[in-house]
Amino acid sequence: MIFSQQLQAGAGGALVFLERYGAEALIILGALAAAVVFGMVAATGNLLLAGLAAGMIVGLLAFANAAITLWLILFLGLFVAGLAPIWAEGLSKKAVWGISVLGLILFLSAASRRLLNPASAEKQPLFIWLALVFVGYALLNGAAQSTLFELASGFKRYFQVMGVCFALAWLSFSRADMDRWVRLFAALVIVQLPFALYELLRLVPVRESLQYAYPGMIPIDVVAGTFGATRYAGGANAEMASFLVIALGFLLARRSEKLISPRHFALLGLFALTPLFLGETKVVVIFLPLMFVTLYGRELLRKPHLALLALVVGALLTLGVAYAYLQLVKAQSLSEMLSDTMAYNMGDKGYGGYYLNRLTGLLFWFQQQGLHDPVSFFFGCGIGSAHDATGGTIALRYPGFGVSLTALSSLLWEQGLLGSMLFYGVLVSAWLTAGRLRAARFGRRIMADAAGIQAALSIFMIYPVYRSTLLEGLPFQILFWSMLGYLAWLYRESQRAEEAV
Repeated sequence: MIFSQQLQAGAGGALVFLERYGAEALIILGALAAAVVFGMVAATGNLLLAGLAAGMIVGLLAFANAAITLWLILFLGLFVAGLAPIWAEGLSKKAVWGISVLGLILFLSAASRRLLNPASAEKQPLFIWLALVFVGYALLNGAAQSTLFELASGFKRYFQVMGVCFALAWLSFSRADMDRWVRLFAALVIVQLPFALYELLRLVPVRESLQYAYPGMIPIDVVAGTFGATRYAGGANAEMASFLVIALGFLLARRSEKLISPRHFALLGLFALTPLFLGETKVVVIFLPLMFVTLYGRELLRKPHLALLALVVGALLTLGVAYAYLQLVKAQSLSEMLSDTMAYNMGDKGYGGYYLNRLTGLLFWFQQQGLHDPVSFFFGCGIGSAHDATGGTIALRYPGFGVSLTALSSLLWEQGLLGSMLFYGVLVSAWLTAGRLRAARFGRRIMADAAGIQAALSIFMIYPVYRSTLLEGLPFQILFWSMLGYLAWLYRESQRAEEAV
């Protein structure tokens, strides 16, 4: 009897202990078990197993702390991944894979928290749901049509850092968090100039001396700041220039709302503008006026004198950049450069070593469609199937054509008309959301940053016709998904402000 009473008392005490300290006890036991397992793995001396074990630990830590994971993605992706190929190309590919894994972990972390707390999805803009639908569509469509390799590699390229967007949209980050990340992007603007100067003064002469040994290499393309370049191949100079135009748009929008002092505006503006004159990215003469028109077009009725002044300044900057480009390509006159540019963009001349160019690539896709294969027209051939570099099914069917030259061409071949419209639906919906935030006047900061994002989205809408980077260029994808995520966060802030009124 006494033993029975003692047993019951002990069981009751154990239950009380588990109720009070159950979670902590499980964590301690789990940690002890993991320590034993990882110790045994380390004792084997197998580097692969040890790497997997270390990756598991890092993955669990990243899953548990979304803010640190986001910091790692932003810093490594924007400041390190693009520079690494210049000195260690092999290492850079491994680094990109590591950042991609962090991006997937961040998405899973944000999604799990959103499922455990459904209230976090109450104030989400339409474009976030459209983006999620596009991800699901691409995955299911790829599972039905792509090979396993095409599905895995294509999904990684398309969505490697989409977690940045959904984390900003679904998780509870404060204004202080956002301000710190805004300062990080300001630092990114500043570092473009020294690295662009290094690439221009140190690497361009080396590439010029080896130009004939590497057919197709354009020496000036290496001037790409931190957005990615290799010593003897191409460079993301267009992405650096586009980022700087976007950054200039944010600076102008914040200055219009007096959120930044004239001194800081002049300093950051100088850092944003100077690298534009160091490289040869002709599309800047389109992006600069587009940014100014998006920012100041609606002001023509309210403040016509200020809007006209801003547009004139934008026109002068565009002319200055165009003149600088002409000085860099002295081998061609203005008429020759314009004729050559039109030929390999909209004429019969192929782009680079490809048979097709930006326009003929889209026309070629349309010519291959018909009633004999309506599935391909509406749904495409699956993610990864048109990628030239990895030898997708469609790319092998048309070798040397360049079916993945631009993001829009890749989308049409891989996702069909439906998937392409869904992708553009995300951009259009986000653009309209930014416009509503600009007009609603929920605060100067929301208005200014929404204006900057709307100007950026105007550029992103053109980008799929121009380059393939939105679907595979890591630093530029981080910029793209960050803009969408920050816009979703601003939308939630505006909803809170509206409810408080």
